[in-house]
Formats: sequence, structure tokens, C-alpha cells
Amino acid sequence: MNIVIFDVEDWERDTFKPLGERHELTLTSDSLTEENAADFAHAEVISTFIYSDLSRQTLQAFDRLKLIATRSTGFDHIDQDICNERDIAIATVPDYGSATVAEHTFALLLTISHRLEEAIDRTRKGDFSPRGLQGFDLQGKTIGVVGTGSIGRHVIRIAGGFGMNVLAHDVKPNREAAEQMGFDYVDMDRLLAESDVLTLHVPGSTETKHLIGKEQLAKMKEGAVLLNTARGSLIDERAVLRSLAEGRLAAAGLDVLPEEPAIREEAELLRRVYEQDHSLETLLVDQVLIRMRNVIVTPHSAFNTREAVQRIIDTTVGNIEAFVRGEPENLVELEQADASVTSA
Repeated sequence: MNIVIFDVEDWERDTFKPLGERHELTLTSDSLTEENAADFAHAEVISTFIYSDLSRQTLQAFDRLKLIATRSTGFDHIDQDICNERDIAIATVPDYGSATVAEHTFALLLTISHRLEEAIDRTRKGDFSPRGLQGFDLQGKTIGVVGTGSIGRHVIRIAGGFGMNVLAHDVKPNREAAEQMGFDYVDMDRLLAESDVLTLHVPGSTETKHLIGKEQLAKMKEGAVLLNTARGSLIDERAVLRSLAEGRLAAAGLDVLPEEPAIREEAELLRRVYEQDHSLETLLVDQVLIRMRNVIVTPHSAFNTREAVQRIIDTTVGNIEAFVRGEPENLVELEQADASVTSA
């Protein structure tokens, strides 16, 4: 089997190398792009992270491709139509960083609630005045959790440790978990109206696109905090920007943005705009959000601990080996891909 692993960091190579004992293996630090796809067109299995290009235009170069082993839980970055047409299987990593992402969610929240970014910047300049840095307690506040899968439940456990009240919403409620963990499921309107903090933990799909938009933001408690460590598409960034500017939302903590791959470098931003692959307005809104003092943005790094990344690699190697053995694991059911609107 000819296998190509993209987006490989040096320290990850030792875990992937045993595949080379049984297969033709190529490891590259490059991401897969439409421009370099022809160089790897011989691959029967490819493994990428979410920033590789897995669009129809790119995948058309792979005539022998049988498996895409994505090193992520989500698969909305993969063109599922061409995979269906060509019978290309997609394997994911269902659970590698539930606690990791949940911890990052609270890192964002604590940064906001204790004004940590401003406090650190100030002290580094030699100013030790606490003036203007008053924050707020988490204890006694209500956190609304949208999506009570593995990550959402970890968030709920941590919230309990801070003495927060928990409300949750999920299209498939886990009543057993609610009873054991002591939280209540409510409809979305009540969740929005009563939550001091709203945190999103559902996958990206056509059904969840702009899950939080103008209508939902208007229903939120004034002065609430919005957190998103799931997918950038879950929020209407224009509506969020407007709500922040008007003061209805007090703050936002975002690990994901709708156009995050295109704003990493100015040159890439400009190239994407001229190619019309992305909305110029969306890119500019994202840039404004990044620079707002009441918005904390991290570079899709909620998953990025050494332990979690090692679990991703181990599971990916296992997915590839199982597929080659004819006993595939963690495959996406493509005909049901768009119906996945439950929690992550």
C-alpha cells in the first residue's frame, strides 16, 4: 500500500515510521494543496490535518486513492461528494482530546473573566496598577453548553468544579448523563436567555452553519460571554461583531474562525481574495475580531497538547493498519454525513 502522510512535524515521525516497514511510506511536512497534489498522485492512502486542501479540485489528482485518514474528529473539510463518487473511505479520530479542548475552553473563559491578557501586557510594561482590570467570578454564573458529547460533558464537569450552574441543549439529549452530572436540558431559547456564558461543542455541518446568528444573539442575556472551540462556521461572525460592538455581548473567546486558514499570512489572504475562494468581507470581519480588546482568539490550538496529538497519531496509524487488514475502524458513513448535527 502506498501511503503519504502530510503535515508531519519532526517529533511525530517516529510514530509514523513503522508503517514504512510494511508499506511504501512518504512523510512530508508540507500540507496537501491543489498545486502539489500531482506529486503524490500515486498514493492509495493519504493522511492530513485540517489545513490540507481536500477539495474536489485537489482530490481529482488521486486516481488510486482508497482512504483519507484525517487527523481530526471533524470531516467537514473533506469534499464528501467526490469520496462517494470514487468510493474513497474517510477515517477520523473520534475522541482524542475531550479533556484537552474542554480545558482550553476554560482557559479562554478565565482569560476573559480575570482580564488576564490586559493584566499580563500591563505588568510586562512595568505597570502594576490593577485599575480597569476588574473581572468577574465564575461561581454562581450559569453556563449554557450546546452539545453534550464527550467534550461538552468534560466542560460540564469542569464547570461544576467552579461552582457554576449548568444548562445544556442537544438534539439528542443524554438523560443519563444529565442525571448523573446534575445538569438540565432546556430548549435553545431558554438556554440563550439564561446563560451568562454560552459555549459551543457541536460539529460543523450544513445544519449547524450560523447556529449562533443575529436572531440567537438578540435572545442572549445582555453582557454574556460567547465561547467557540468547535468550528468557525457555527457563528455568524458579522452578527457577533455587531453584538460585541453594541455591547450586548460582553466578550468572546474563539479558537476557530470561519476563514482561519486564509488569514495566517497577509500574502495568503490576498491570494485567496484574488482567487475569490473566500469572502473578502468575512476575512476583514475576522481581522477586526482578532484585534478587539474584548475578544480572545487562539489559532485553532485547543487540541494542541503533546498528549492529545500523540493520541491523534496513534489512532491514525491504527485506522490505516485496520483499513489495510480489511477491518476498517472509525469510518465515516458518507451517506449520512450531512445529518451529523449532534454534539462533538
